[in-house]
Amino acid sequence: MTRKQDLVVIGGGPGGLVVASVAAQLGLRVTLLEKSDRLGGDCLHSGCIPSKTLIHSARVAHLMRTAARYGLPGGIPEIDMDRIIDRIDTVIGQIQTHDDPERFRSYGCDVRFGAARFTGPHEVTVDGEMITARRFVVATGSQPAIPRIPNLVETGFETNETIFKRRELPPRLAVIGGGPVGLELAQAFARLGSQVSIIELGNRILPVADADVSENLARVLEGEGIVLHTGVKIEHARRDGDSRQLALSSGATVECERILVAAGRQPAIHGLGLDQAGVEYTPQGIVVDRRLRTSQRHIHAIGDVCGPHQFTHMAEYQAGVVLARLLFRIPRKVDYRVVPRVIFTDPEVAFIGLSEDQAKHQGLRYDIARFPVHDIDRAVTEGVSEGFIKILIVKGRVTGASLMAPHAGEMIHELALAMQVNAKVRKITGLIHAYPTWSQIHRRAVNARYSGFLYSGKVRLLVRTLNRILP
Repeated sequence: MTRKQDLVVIGGGPGGLVVASVAAQLGLRVTLLEKSDRLGGDCLHSGCIPSKTLIHSARVAHLMRTAARYGLPGGIPEIDMDRIIDRIDTVIGQIQTHDDPERFRSYGCDVRFGAARFTGPHEVTVDGEMITARRFVVATGSQPAIPRIPNLVETGFETNETIFKRRELPPRLAVIGGGPVGLELAQAFARLGSQVSIIELGNRILPVADADVSENLARVLEGEGIVLHTGVKIEHARRDGDSRQLALSSGATVECERILVAAGRQPAIHGLGLDQAGVEYTPQGIVVDRRLRTSQRHIHAIGDVCGPHQFTHMAEYQAGVVLARLLFRIPRKVDYRVVPRVIFTDPEVAFIGLSEDQAKHQGLRYDIARFPVHDIDRAVTEGVSEGFIKILIVKGRVTGASLMAPHAGEMIHELALAMQVNAKVRKITGLIHAYPTWSQIHRRAVNARYSGFLYSGKVRLLVRTLNRILP
């Protein structure tokens, strides 16, 4: 039996759910296919939500341990990993209610669980049934990339897909990868009591950020007892009972009870039958144009499976671009000029637009507005000394920014809006910022950059002249 639909969405993560939900509610005949046995995708079950829940528990433990800094009795909290994992499961379950299959079925969406495979440009099979459709959206996401380290598989390791199921805190944890996921989880486990080492092939952690951001964050992590091994290769792994060892090219050996692989992600394209559909792809994912069309123009791709940024908010944004075309025939194109990125360490790191390195590479003439966090009054009240803001200004407008501060992920959006509307940087100084808030750092940074001109001899002469000749 063949089922004929207007639209088939493959993948029940954030991007696929947005497309399926809106399209079904607006009257299209939609089938949503999800390979696993539940909706929500990696973000809900093994990514954003469990990691941020763990990070919050770890931050509370850190505050308890350092309470004396705030005039309170401090102490070493008793860590019960079993209860922490229970809380993670509870949070996931609470959010999962929004992704209940019955909710989508109530919109008229046909929800199926099973592995979908293209058998032609206009047809897929799932559990032996063929489904044909006028249009398709592939939103299958990504999966952990596993580095080719001799004996790593035999030694055993964790990824984000397994680490949140472990109910015992490892005494020693080795994290392979100094990117966002590795740094977030490394700090969380260290704050819960694990001895943590990070091994990064590159010369510095967080290579996607400017060097000064990486250096400042490295100092914070090392101050919390995390050992960083950068610019090294893992020669091989081995296991001796419950103990595991990673031999490094530097000659050092990292010993641990558990290994966490956080070395990036790769698009989930295996088994989709893209060749049978005539869809072009590379190891980096499905190839799409600026309208997110594949080489078969009736087949679109969104999210991690096509990139270029593997963020939940990117998948949701791309879903909106595709829906505009599918539902209203509006030929929207993606615009990646303003894409906030956040690393949820403590302090958080957020950046947007061009980095200083990129500006230099492009030969741009730019100014830098910079200000330290410790000079913000709110930071003084909360005892925060680490962090800074750096705003890249080209022709009087914000072209990029890096921010390392508590709540940086929230604060970056003021700069994102300035970039989105192409506002002059002086608009930031003219905006009234509530006192005392963290967001005052935006205005303070811009004011500090241009205060030299304000108090220059020319301006002082102008003020004296105006006050002499005008009533």
